[in-house]
Amino acid sequence: MELIFLSIVIGGTVILAFYIGSIFKKESIKEVPVDVPVEAEEVVKEPEVKEEKTKTKKADKKGRGDKAPTFQHPWLLTSLKGHSGKVLDLDVSPNGKFLASCGEDRTVLVWNTKDFPLKEHKCLRCNVEFDHGLFVKWSPDSKAFVVQKAVQNCTEVYKMGKKPDGGLGDFSVAITFPPKHETDIIGLGIAANGKFIATCSDKTDLIIWNLKGDVLDRINTHHNITYTCQVSPCGRYVASSGFTPDVKVWEVKFSRSGEFEKVQRAFELTGHSSGVYGFSFSADSAKMATVSKDGTWKVFDTNIDYVRGQDPEVLVTGSYSGDHNQPSKVALSPDGKVVAIAQDKSISFYSVSNGECTGSISDVHTEPVTSLIFDSGSQYLITSGDKHIRVFHNVPGRISQLEDLRQALKRNMTNSAAKDRIEMQIKEAEEALEKING
Repeated sequence: MELIFLSIVIGGTVILAFYIGSIFKKESIKEVPVDVPVEAEEVVKEPEVKEEKTKTKKADKKGRGDKAPTFQHPWLLTSLKGHSGKVLDLDVSPNGKFLASCGEDRTVLVWNTKDFPLKEHKCLRCNVEFDHGLFVKWSPDSKAFVVQKAVQNCTEVYKMGKKPDGGLGDFSVAITFPPKHETDIIGLGIAANGKFIATCSDKTDLIIWNLKGDVLDRINTHHNITYTCQVSPCGRYVASSGFTPDVKVWEVKFSRSGEFEKVQRAFELTGHSSGVYGFSFSADSAKMATVSKDGTWKVFDTNIDYVRGQDPEVLVTGSYSGDHNQPSKVALSPDGKVVAIAQDKSISFYSVSNGECTGSISDVHTEPVTSLIFDSGSQYLITSGDKHIRVFHNVPGRISQLEDLRQALKRNMTNSAAKDRIEMQIKEAEEALEKING
């Protein structure tokens, strides 16, 4: 009996051990096929996830690095790139060879105008230490320029000398004028005869200086708020405009020996019904263009003898579009045939002969236009408003010139020599326009 019981216990133990062993064997068999693929899957998929993230980062980086679309226009000749900050003012030298630009990057860059049609444009760099220029104006001999400094609120003259290798670019400060204005300066000009410099504050303080930095006279503009101040190309007049609906013009008088005598009121440009944002002279000072808050622009005949009581006559009046409460800028071509008006980021061209709009360019800069001027030959319009300077063909001026040539041809049909010469000029003008317009 005991033997039978012992056999049963031993048999049960063996069966139980066999059963438990089979269970563990099944579990290990189940785990192998499940665990191995999972580990392999993780090893394989991990790089894929990283690669996908890397691609996404590269795509994002590439997207953020994309450059803004390049500005294009049929009339655009070129864009001058050299400033790292906003360009605030431009001026072409009296000899027509150089363009000076000043900006918030504390530099004045000097460009060679003959390089405008080329693809690459080199420039000379003049640093304005611890400050930046609000305005820049060339001296009559084109060998120096005057800078109005923003922070110090004073005027400084820089000479443009030659480097040891004989090339231009050795800039040095010739003289620094003492700060006399109590508020911000809004205008700067130098006379073509080199006899005086004019500066004006945003209030009513206009100062006439000699080139040594001595004050010759102080004038009250009576504008309440003054917007701009300029010296005429002939070097005879200084003018200002502002909150009042007129432009005031003074004559700066010198004796025959060159001694300063006085500043006297010459004449006024009247006819606007609101403040005058700005004005511009033709090259011979015989015409002046104005732009006003009243939404109109005018061109005046200023070739007058004010001493005998002659007053300026309005030659043409036109209107311009846009927000008239936002200050506008105006430029009259040196030949007096085209008026260019900058409103915000856009520019419109108008004919002086009939007052009609002859073209417009939108979004010239990414920010509002800060300065616009014509070159000395009326071939180009040059603008600033951001870090770049745009140089445009003066197509409206070329069209006006072509119309004048056709009228001249009608008057000279009987003169064979003159007729042949004018016909050749017409052909050249037509070919030039065709080339610009593609």
